[in-house]
Amino acid sequence: MGQRLNVVDTSGLTDADWAAVNRVNRAYETGGLEAFWDELENLDDPVQAITVASAFFPDLIREVIKDHMAEHGLTIDDLREILRKSESPHRYQ
Repeated sequence: MGQRLNVVDTSGLTDADWAAVNRVNRAYETGGLEAFWDELENLDDPVQAITVASAFFPDLIREVIKDHMAEHGLTIDDLREILRKSESPHRYQ
């Protein structure tokens, strides 16, 4: 062991994400890929887990998300619409 995984995509990583990146990379160094995934699963925040996994494997994670969305009948346009609605101000009458 002793090798580290390369971070491929650093865009959008926060300080907390970097701490998680280092945590899962240390697990990889000592226990290999299985330890990496185990440590990733142990992160408290599932969004952060996806963000961290995407830092190492951006293409793989993007495809997994697209496939999962397709299985549930969601498209990118659906996500855009959900985000648009969540950002628009709510009116109370």
